[in-house]
Amino acid sequence: MAATRLSLLLSLSLARLVSSHGHVTNIVINGLSYLGFDGTSYPYDPNPPPSVGWIIDDTDNGFVQPSAFGTADIICHRSAKPAVGHAVVAAGDKISLQWLVPWPDSHHGPVIDYLANCNGPCESVDKTKLEFFKIDGAGWVSGGNPGLWASDALVQNNSTWLVQIPASIAPGNYVLRHEIIALHAAGSVNGAQAYPQCVNLQITGSGTNKPAGVPGTQLYKSTDPGILFNIYTSPISYVVPGPTLIAGVASSVAQSSSKITASASPVTGTGGAAPVTTTIKPTITPTPVTTVPKTTSSTTTTLKTVTTAAPTATAGGQTLYGQCGGSGWTGPTACASGKCSTLNAYYAQCQ
Repeated sequence: MAATRLSLLLSLSLARLVSSHGHVTNIVINGLSYLGFDGTSYPYDPNPPPSVGWIIDDTDNGFVQPSAFGTADIICHRSAKPAVGHAVVAAGDKISLQWLVPWPDSHHGPVIDYLANCNGPCESVDKTKLEFFKIDGAGWVSGGNPGLWASDALVQNNSTWLVQIPASIAPGNYVLRHEIIALHAAGSVNGAQAYPQCVNLQITGSGTNKPAGVPGTQLYKSTDPGILFNIYTSPISYVVPGPTLIAGVASSVAQSSSKITASASPVTGTGGAAPVTTTIKPTITPTPVTTVPKTTSSTTTTLKTVTTAAPTATAGGQTLYGQCGGSGWTGPTACASGKCSTLNAYYAQCQ
């Protein structure tokens, strides 16, 4: 039985590696790394490790389609249920969210973060009652066809995104809703791909700001200009979808890597006790990589060019969800799994 379970989990892990989509594997707060929810393996594990990430039906590392933006699936992903615990963070601190490496560089689009006050323990909150306010939202950066996007900054930063909890936020229990919206097929109706990921937080501090929010089912419409959008044009004029940013925050902070000094277990219950930690030795400090455009005296914006390898195809063809066609594509056109489906003139993928 143990051998069968090990074989199943190994097969799931291998399938996850060839998928072109992803999920948040862990978050880092002041050096402490907390596990996210792994929807590709935890549902098959009778004793999955506790995580701060919401429990979701995501065995395919998949996405939420615009046709479901008015349903509960857009709130924290498909069939989402609250996480079993939470992480503690001070208002003003930064959180590093690590996606399964690598996020596909063809999946250009915005990276957006929201908070919602649970008004009680987030572990038992009704997700339909959560009202989200936007604390960052970065989209198109420069260029065109398809240009440079916030998702490219995430890719350059080892598939990691850094978000700051506003210093003014009142203490309490919150859900952090972190999301990438892939626009590579968004020129067609129902072509955008939303990847929402939710994390339970207990925010401490002396702030008093309690921004108004909107229910997750009202964040977007399938026809919003930031959702139904063709990135294969030039010049580009793009508006990040969703409500406006709350006062006093930027569209993003300078992106850099975060040093992990210890792993941490989620805090359970209503208290703010220190998490159980395991020190990681030796500690390796990655070299910070700044990915936010810098403005020179001549107002020219520059961003380090992102160059990543295309997905590796097997001998039988491209992997599931990998690119298999489109204008200018020179890679594999046959699929090892699924069939090559044309999403628009510029992009086709195995699905």
